[in-house]
Formats: sequence, structure tokens, C-alpha cells
Amino acid sequence: MQATKTLQDNPRSNAMQIIPVMFCFFSMGFVDLVGSATNFVKEDLNLSASQAGFIPSLVFFWFLIFSVPTGMLMNKIGRKKTVLFSLILTLVSLIIPIFDDTYWTMLIAFSLLGIGNAVMQTSLNPLVSGLINPSKLASTLTFGQFVKALASLMAPYLMAWGAAAVLPTFGLGWRVVFPIFGIMCLISILFLGMTPIKEESPDKVTGVMECIKLLSIPFVALCFVGIMCHVGIDVGTNTYAPQILMERFGLDTAAAVIGTQIYFYFRTGGCLLGSYLLARMSAKVFFAISVGCMLLGMLGLFLGTTQFIVLAAIACIGFGNSNIFSVVFAQALNRQPREKNEVSGLMIMGLIGGTVFPLCMGFAQQAIGVAGAVAVMTVGVAYLALYTTFIHR
Repeated sequence: MQATKTLQDNPRSNAMQIIPVMFCFFSMGFVDLVGSATNFVKEDLNLSASQAGFIPSLVFFWFLIFSVPTGMLMNKIGRKKTVLFSLILTLVSLIIPIFDDTYWTMLIAFSLLGIGNAVMQTSLNPLVSGLINPSKLASTLTFGQFVKALASLMAPYLMAWGAAAVLPTFGLGWRVVFPIFGIMCLISILFLGMTPIKEESPDKVTGVMECIKLLSIPFVALCFVGIMCHVGIDVGTNTYAPQILMERFGLDTAAAVIGTQIYFYFRTGGCLLGSYLLARMSAKVFFAISVGCMLLGMLGLFLGTTQFIVLAAIACIGFGNSNIFSVVFAQALNRQPREKNEVSGLMIMGLIGGTVFPLCMGFAQQAIGVAGAVAVMTVGVAYLALYTTFIHR
């Protein structure tokens, strides 16, 4: 099998390939507009809480359905073409709400956005792995997550700007975010499409069941659960950090949002710092430091008696969790180099942890309060601490 040259072999050529790939990571972040958009859709259409809550749940559902089949698709048409297909799905999903904003239209648009993102996350990471030295994979994926986070940060500000109608938005209001992101997505399609990328040829074309059977490999299974824990902690912190602030310090909903903001800013900053440190130190040591930050954060959530301590704990969790995905994903791909496409599909399927963890946390909260939800997240952090012992340097 003829592998793609690495950055170490041809840095100028591969740098020109990495730049358009990073544009794709930015497009990957468009999916995070769903959270903020749900609030606007609920208000515009006067939806019930259950109707509104169904919208973001679609994103994780499509990860479960499409991740593994995308691994098979990559084997047939290649990684670059699969990423381009995902970008086209994303572009279509962004065009639909420009012309109509009914409930069913929004469900269709967000479903396509979720499917496109599932395909993109599954195919984009292996595409990166073929362009760089394996020792630099974790740091490169982390930088990609930082670029993705920039789009996530932009979305709520663009919606607020559109809703305020400071400048003409052609009657779109908050929906002005869709044409803006649509133009950026089109640029990503053109940029990647014009970039020549030589890919590895798969040894064989596998089926879905053969892909699932890779979970019988102990380390692959460990990585799969690690991804579930990462996403569960991520969604759980975003959901319950404001509730902890409201329960302990009497903050109202608007004020308690600072918990989510603190988490997100430290997670974004952690991605940027991680992209630098992971290129210069052992992944195992860095992962252990990250898990230690999260353990310290969980302790702060349990025992914090002042608002400052709780916010500091949330910051620790955000920073610690910022690089978990990249390290686990890189470890899985590097450990099974001949099945990168299949392993990528399995790892992205692990994002279903974003559904499993909140469900368990909800039951725990009903039983013993918000502390129960924190306990469930702590179990996830404990698992990641155990996973640290299996990481290769």
C-alpha cells in the first residue's frame, strides 16, 4: 500500500493540503448552531419544551446511524470525496431555512445538518491522518477542534446580531446565520475540491458487521468507550453547570448561563494550547494532566461553597476535556493503521455518549439532586483515568 507523504517528507506540499482541510473543520463547527437556534425556533413557532427538545437530539441520533456506513463509503469512493459529499449535505441543510421556517422544515434542515456532520467527522479525521506524521496526529486534530470551535463561537453572536436587526438582514432575522455559513461552506467545497490529495488505498472493502467486529479488539473498545465518556462529560457539563449555579447560589437562568460560557471558553483555549503541547510532549503525560484537571473540577463541583470555586471547577473541566477526543481518536487510528476508515466510523459512533450520559444523569438527578448528575460525570472521568494507563507515548 502506497501511503501519502507526510509533512516530515514534504512539508511545503502537505501544508497546502492541510489549509483547506482546516477550512473543513470550520464547516464542521456549523452543527453547533443547533443549540442556540432551538431557542429561536421555539420562540418563533411557540413550540412546547418537548417539541423544541427534539430538535438537538436529532444530531446525536444520526451519528449512531451513519458513522459506520460512512467508513464503508470511504473505502469505496475515498476520503476526500466523502468529505466533499458531507460538505454538500451541510450546504443544502443551510440553504433550506433561508426560504422557510416551519417546524417540519427545520427538522429536515437540522436532520441533514446532523447527517452531514456525522459523515464529515467520520471522514475528515482519517483524511488528516494520511497527510501528516502519525506522531503529530493528535496535535493536528486538536488544532482542528480549535478551528471548529471558532465556528461554534460565531453562531450565537451571528444569531443575536440578526435578531437585533442592527443592519438589514433581508427579513431573515436570526436566520441570517444560514446564508453566512452557507457561503463559508461553499468556499470549503471549492477549496478542498481544487486541492489534489493522494490517498492510501484500502487493503479491502469491508462490510458493516466486519466493522462492528473491530470492537472485539480490546484497545478499540477502550477507545470507543473513551469517546463516549468525553462527549458525555461535554454535554453533561454544558447542561448541568447552570443548574448547579442556580441550585446553590440562587442565580436566575440568564445569569447562570455564565457556567456554560466559562466551560466553552476554556475548552476552546485548551484546544489551542493542546495543539502546541501535544506536538512537543508525550500524549500519555498530557492526557494524564488533562484527566487530572477534570478530576479536580469534579471535586470542585461536589464541594464548592462559593460561586468562584464552582466556576473555577467548570473551567478545569473545560480545559481538561478539550483534548481528550483528539488523543483517543489518534490512538485508535495509529493502533489500527490498516483499518483507519472503519475505526473512524466506530469512534464517531461513540458520540452517542451525548445521549446516553445525559439520560443517566437525569435519572441520578431525580434520585439525589444535581450532585447525582455530577457523580455520573465523575464515573466517566474515572474511566478516562484508567484509559490513561493504556496510551502509547
